[in-house]
Amino acid sequence: MEKPAVQCVDEAATKVQSSPAARSNNNGGWISFPFIIGSMAGLSLAAAGWNNNLIVYLIQEFNMSSVSAAKVYNMANGCSTIFPILGAVVADSFLGCFSVIWISSFISLLGALLLTFTAAIDTLRPQKCGYGSDECRNASTSQLTFLYAALALAYLGNGGTRFTIGSMGANQFQKPKHQAIFFNWYTFALYTSNVIGSTVLLYIEDNVSWVLGFAICVAFNIIGLGIFLSGQRFYRHIEPQHESPFVSLAQVVIAAIRKKPFSLGGEHYYHGTKSQDSATRTDFPKPCKFFRYLNRAALVTEGDKKQDGLIAEPWKLCTVQQVEDLKTLIKLFPLWTTGLFLYTPLVIQASLAILQALKMDRRFGSHFKIPAGSVVVFTLISTCITITFTDRVLFPLLNRCIRSSLTPLRRVGIGHLLTVVSMALSALVESKRIKIVKSHHQNNVAAPMSVFLLAPQLAITGIGLAFHSPGYAGFYYQEFPASLKSTSTAVVAVFVGAAFYLGNGVMDLVQSVTGWLPENIDNGRLDNVFWVVCVIGAANSVYYLVCASLYKYKNVDQEVNDSIDKIDSN
Repeated sequence: MEKPAVQCVDEAATKVQSSPAARSNNNGGWISFPFIIGSMAGLSLAAAGWNNNLIVYLIQEFNMSSVSAAKVYNMANGCSTIFPILGAVVADSFLGCFSVIWISSFISLLGALLLTFTAAIDTLRPQKCGYGSDECRNASTSQLTFLYAALALAYLGNGGTRFTIGSMGANQFQKPKHQAIFFNWYTFALYTSNVIGSTVLLYIEDNVSWVLGFAICVAFNIIGLGIFLSGQRFYRHIEPQHESPFVSLAQVVIAAIRKKPFSLGGEHYYHGTKSQDSATRTDFPKPCKFFRYLNRAALVTEGDKKQDGLIAEPWKLCTVQQVEDLKTLIKLFPLWTTGLFLYTPLVIQASLAILQALKMDRRFGSHFKIPAGSVVVFTLISTCITITFTDRVLFPLLNRCIRSSLTPLRRVGIGHLLTVVSMALSALVESKRIKIVKSHHQNNVAAPMSVFLLAPQLAITGIGLAFHSPGYAGFYYQEFPASLKSTSTAVVAVFVGAAFYLGNGVMDLVQSVTGWLPENIDNGRLDNVFWVVCVIGAANSVYYLVCASLYKYKNVDQEVNDSIDKIDSN
C-alpha cells in the first residue's frame, strides 16, 4: 500500500533513539509500564462513567430534547479531543509530559466533582417533567452555566491526560517493537476501562443514583492520579525544550519568504554547526527536493551567520533539520485528513445508536434493563478482543508463516474498510427497526426489537478501531519530528475532535434539508442518514488508499515499520 523509502535523510529520526534528552532509567520502561497503564485505566474509567451516559443525563435531568442532547454530547467530546493538542504543545515546549498529565488529572477531578454537585443539589438542575405532561421547564441560564462549566473542566482535564499519557508511555521505551507493544496495550487498557465504566457505572447511574455514579467517577479519578504520582521515580523523563517547536516551524516559513534565491559560493546550507566544522565535512545531507521552495530558509547568504558560525537572525536563516521537520508535517497532512473523515461516520453512529437504544427493547432477562448509554460496550468489547487477538496471535502468525507484517498504514486501511461495512449494516438494521415501528403504530413506545440487534454493526466498528486506532498512533509517533513527539499522538485527538464538530454539522444539514432526523426518530429515516455517512466513508477510503500508496516512509524508519508488527509470543 505505502512506499517504503524516502529520497532524503531526516536527521531528527536518527536522533530519537540515540540521543534522547532524558534522565535514563536503568530498569527500563517495563518498570514504569504498570504505573502508566494503571493510572490511565483509572482516569479513563472515571471519564467513561460520566461521558458515555451524558446524553441520557441531559435528557432525563435537564429536560433537553434527544437531538439537542446529542449535539451537546458531540460538542463536548469535540472539545475533549481538541484539548490534547494544547497539552501536547505545553508538554513539548515547557512543562514536559509528567506535569501536564498530573495537572490535567486534577482539572478533570474538579470537573467530575462539579458534575456530581449538579446531580446532588436540586437547585442546580430544572424540575423534572411530570408523567403525562406536555410541558417541561427548561434549565435556567445559571443552571446551564454551572453544568457547562463542570463539563468544560471535566473534558479539558480528560483531553490533557488521555493522549499525553500515550506519548509519555512510548517515551519509556527505546526499541520500536516495545513502543508498538505499548500502544497496543495502551489502547486495550483504554477500551477495557471504558467497558467497565459503560456497564457498571452506567447501571448505577440509571438504576441506583446519578449522585452515587458520579461520586464513584470522582473516586476513580483520585485513584488514577494517585497511581500516576506514585510511579514518578520510575519514569524516564524527557526534558522539555523550553521553546516552542511551532515557533521553529514558523521561522522556516518566514525565512523562506524573506530569502533571496542565491547563496555564497553555490548552494551552501546551514546545519547548525560552526563554520570551520562544516567546511571540512561533506557528509551533511541536503534538503529534500520535495517542496524545495522551503530549502531557501536554510540557504546561507551574506550576513546570515556570525563569525562563530551561529545564526545571526533566526527568522532569516534556519537549519536544514528545521526545514525537514516542516516538510515532514506537510507530507503527513493528507493522511491526517483521512482520519477526520474516518471518525465523522463513527461519531454520528455512536450518538445515533444511543437514540436508537432508547427506542428499542433493552431488557436482558426478566429484571435487568440495559442502560441506553451502554450500547457503546459492544464496540469496546470487540476492540479489546481484537487487540488481544492481533497482538498475541495474528501478528506473530504472519511473521512466522509468511515472513510479513502489517505496517501501520495497512492496519489503518483495514480499519477504513471495516468502518464502511459497519455503516452499511447500521442502515440496514435501522431500516428494519423503522418497519417494525410503523407496523405497530405506537408512538413513544419502544419497538419490540432487541437492542442486541445493534451489536453486530457496533462490533464491526470496534474491530475497525482495533486496527486503525493503534495504527494511527504508532504511525504518527514514528514519522513525526523528534521535537514533536508529544504532539504526534495528540494529532489523532485533533481529527477525532474535529470529527465531532463535523458530525454535528452533518446532522444539522440533514435536519435542515430533509425530514430524516426529527426530534422523535421513529418519525424519521435514520437509515438514510447512515447511508449518507456510508458513502462519505467509502469515498474517504478511496482517498486514503491513494494517499497511503503515495506516502514514503523515512529511510531510517523502514526498519521500524518492519519490526512494528513482528511481535513475538513472549
